[in-house]
Amino acid sequence: MKELFSGVYRFQKKLWTKNLVPGQRVYGEKLAQFEGVEYREWNPFRSKLAAAIQKKLKNMPIVPAARILYLGIAEGTTASHISDIIGPDGIILGIDISETCIAKLLLVCEKRKNILPVIADANKPESYSEYAMEIKPSIIYQDIAQKNQVEILAKNAELFLKKHDFALLALKAPSISSTKKPSKIFKVQEEMLQENFEIIESIPLAPFEKKHRFYVLKKR
Repeated sequence: MKELFSGVYRFQKKLWTKNLVPGQRVYGEKLAQFEGVEYREWNPFRSKLAAAIQKKLKNMPIVPAARILYLGIAEGTTASHISDIIGPDGIILGIDISETCIAKLLLVCEKRKNILPVIADANKPESYSEYAMEIKPSIIYQDIAQKNQVEILAKNAELFLKKHDFALLALKAPSISSTKKPSKIFKVQEEMLQENFEIIESIPLAPFEKKHRFYVLKKR
């Protein structure tokens, strides 16, 4: 079991996180014991962060005790592994507009007390600013399939991040335009990102996700 980043491991070419809630699966993932500790397999076809790690991500700002604003948390697949990494001293404020997703996420949160789910529109960060100000996030993780993905991130970063704080962005080209070439879409979006962020890494996620790039960003 090789530790790639704090709380992230590789064994037999697969990724694993230490299970914060031993015995509990979140999305049907495999559980394995190693030296008396239970680990959860982290599927890169189900998680863009795992895909980025498998594609040789170099910078991983998510560490134990991190405080994270997660935009587009959905049913909590990726968030559950982040929950493993940050441990009981960290916190995830999870935002999603879908009541159906949040209802399913609540089942995960029953035992994962470091995830706080909120039904809200990430386009309107003022609607959950009270919660965000309370947890004081130093990282934003965003996975939202909307045309104005970069604008959403910029608005949230302006309100909640300090200079040099990190943002992690999973950018889906077809959500921005279904007719333009992904390469051209990414070029334009990167120019927009650079208005507010330094781009630390840009990683294509194929074959795990087509027409996606994963960005590690630092707020200017």
